[in-house]
Amino acid sequence: MPTPTTNLALGPDWLDPEWLISTFGLLGILAIVFAESGLLIGFFLPGDSLLFTAGLLTADGQYITWPLWVVCLLITIAAIAGDQVGYAFGRKVGPSLFRRPNSRLFKQENVLKAQEFFEKYGARSIVLARFVPIVRTFTPIVAGVSRMNYRTFVTYNIIGGVLWGTGVTLLGYFLGQIDFVKEHIELILIAIVAISVIPIAIELLRARIAAKRGTTAEERAAAEEAIRETRQHYGKH
Repeated sequence: MPTPTTNLALGPDWLDPEWLISTFGLLGILAIVFAESGLLIGFFLPGDSLLFTAGLLTADGQYITWPLWVVCLLITIAAIAGDQVGYAFGRKVGPSLFRRPNSRLFKQENVLKAQEFFEKYGARSIVLARFVPIVRTFTPIVAGVSRMNYRTFVTYNIIGGVLWGTGVTLLGYFLGQIDFVKEHIELILIAIVAISVIPIAIELLRARIAAKRGTTAEERAAAEEAIRETRQHYGKH
C-alpha cells in the first residue's frame, strides 16, 4: 500500500482521495460527500474518485475498518442530506442566485450549466447529475430556485443518493477484491487521482475564459426566464 504522499505530484492534497481518507477517515469522507452534494463551495471536491477509493480501502481494511454496509449507508445518507440542504438553499435564495457576482469560489457559468442540465432532463436530472462533477453540486440548488415539487425532489434525491453513494463505493470495494487490483493498487489510486483532476482542470480553464468575457445581461435574463418556466412546469406536479 502506498503512503499518503505517493500521489501528491498529481495535485494538491485535497485532490488525493487516499490522503483525504488516511488523514480524516470516514468522517472526512462524509463531510466531503455532504459538501459536494449541495454546498456552493463543494464543487471542486473529488467526489467520484473519493467514493471509489473508499471502496478500495474498505476492501483493503487499512484506513477504513467499518463494515461495508455501514460505510455505504453513511455515505448515502450524507449524499442525500447534502442535496436536501442545496435544495433548501436554492428555495431561500431564489433567482437572486443568478445575479450573484462571480468570485473565486462562485462562477455564474456553473449555475447556468446546472440550469441547462435541469431544463434538459427535468426531475431525472437529480439522479443523473450525481454522476457529473460540478453539475452534481449545483443541480439541487437550481431545483430549489425553480421550486421543484418537494416530494418529487425527495424521491429522486433518494434514488440518486443510493445509486451514486452506494453504487460507486461498491464498485471500488469489489474491484478491490481482484488480485490484479490488489497487486497494483498504487497505480490504480494514481489513475483515480489523475482522472479526478481532468474534469476539474477543464472546468477551471472554462471558468477563467468565462470570467474574461463575463456573464451577459442576456444570459442572466435567459436563466431567469428558464426559472419561471421550470417553476410553472413543476408547480403542476
